Amino acid sequence: MPDSQQFAALLGSWGVTPETHVVAYDASGGAVAARLWWLLRWAGHDYVSLLDGGYPAWQAQKLPVDADQPALMQGGYPVRPGHMRVVNTADVEQGLEDDSLVLVDAREAERFDGRAEPIDTLAGHIPGAHNRHFRINLDALGRFRAEADLQESFRHLLSDTDRQLVSMCGSGVTACQNLFAMELAGVDFTDAGAPALYVGSWSEWIRSAGRPVEALLETIN
Repeated sequence: MPDSQQFAALLGSWGVTPETHVVAYDASGGAVAARLWWLLRWAGHDYVSLLDGGYPAWQAQKLPVDADQPALMQGGYPVRPGHMRVVNTADVEQGLEDDSLVLVDAREAERFDGRAEPIDTLAGHIPGAHNRHFRINLDALGRFRAEADLQESFRHLLSDTDRQLVSMCGSGVTACQNLFAMELAGVDFTDAGAPALYVGSWSEWIRSAGRPVEALLETIN
């Protein structure tokens, strides 16, 4: 997580105020832009959207583009941390022990299964986690699927109201795209039992050799 004061200064340098409508976009189906959406919501800023289809959709409509960098401004933003739920590694360990959480991993199947790992030092996934690659939330044009489709797609994960749903990935970035899709599907993130983000995700989990790891049919303790 960023330092809240540094994040406040960054938002202020962009000219963001509590009344600003922030539109985040990327060129990868919201995989990165959703992290900014989540951070702004965590900081107490509700007026934030994702550009559906991102930069490719903007270009496809031949809308104006330029290479200018806006001048930075002075000031800060009144960050109020804690408006989105987070869990840490100790929470995940406890949740796995007492079966009180459902882990949803947003990485592609090759990384989840341990068949490939281009980033981290160890391949595989946390035992018991469900694999839901973030691109499942997109249609063939790279835009988010309709609300009813997303509701049906998430139904089996969201139906378990007795356990906390926790979204994770490699480093807590693409996991936010799954959370964004859940909101599109009608999940209320102001609810006390709303899904949470495991910020450290896989990269933090494997820092300790004592934590269990699964890779294909192999279990490493």
